[in-house]
Amino acid sequence: MSVAKKDYKRITTKSLIEMKANGEKISMLTAYDFTMAKIVDAAGVDVILVGDSASNVMAGHETTLPITLDQMIYHASSVVRGTTRALVVVDLPFGTYQSDPKEALRSSIRIMKESGAHALKLEGGSEIKESIKKILHAGIPVMGHLGLTPQSIYKFGSYTVRAKEDAEAEKLIEDAKMLERIGCFAVVLEKIPAALAQKVAESISIPVIGIGAGGGVDGQVLVIHDMLGMNNEFSPRFLRRYMNLYEDMTKAIGHYADDVKSNDFPNEKEQY
Repeated sequence: MSVAKKDYKRITTKSLIEMKANGEKISMLTAYDFTMAKIVDAAGVDVILVGDSASNVMAGHETTLPITLDQMIYHASSVVRGTTRALVVVDLPFGTYQSDPKEALRSSIRIMKESGAHALKLEGGSEIKESIKKILHAGIPVMGHLGLTPQSIYKFGSYTVRAKEDAEAEKLIEDAKMLERIGCFAVVLEKIPAALAQKVAESISIPVIGIGAGGGVDGQVLVIHDMLGMNNEFSPRFLRRYMNLYEDMTKAIGHYADDVKSNDFPNEKEQY
């Protein structure tokens, strides 16, 4: 059953909590630059995530680990300038918050001050509780991230589904409740069983955003390069491609190159 959508002129953390309470699903996509952010924002997406996935899709790294705090600030500030409605959430990159709550706060303040973003996202549960509390106490909104946490990929050893075993599932539930209790405004659950994700969403009052976590959560997030088909090498089960831009763009660019070679471009109408 569809739910009537409230017309939010600007999405805030409070808006997302209202959406969950009203049964309205939350849409979330990544963006990393001004032009893409303008398009995503104009399309009505609720949350734009400036993900550390920029390390993969923008810089070509194998993992999210290499991206730096300065690079995340650059991407985030570009996105903020292209956004008028969506809530802009920025990933804290690997190495800027895990070991020292004071460093976590310094990193967070830099992102908020230098980019103009609205909130931050951190990967992990009880292991980083003190860092999250430090950031929250400074008045900075935090979105949690549990399940498959790509910054820990070398610990996991693969990108397979997480929390299939009872012990890990119970810890995930407890971590989600802890994130709500200390003041996070939302939680991302990545690549976990759908039944577990729904159980988490029903057990906490803050929104649960899923990626590869089924439809029983409060919203969904995808990497924009994946859902637009710009990345044709990534085909997990949870991904729905809404376009095939890799093929369309390759054809268009090839057509342009052919027109230049044949002296068809520019024609008489395309010059001064």
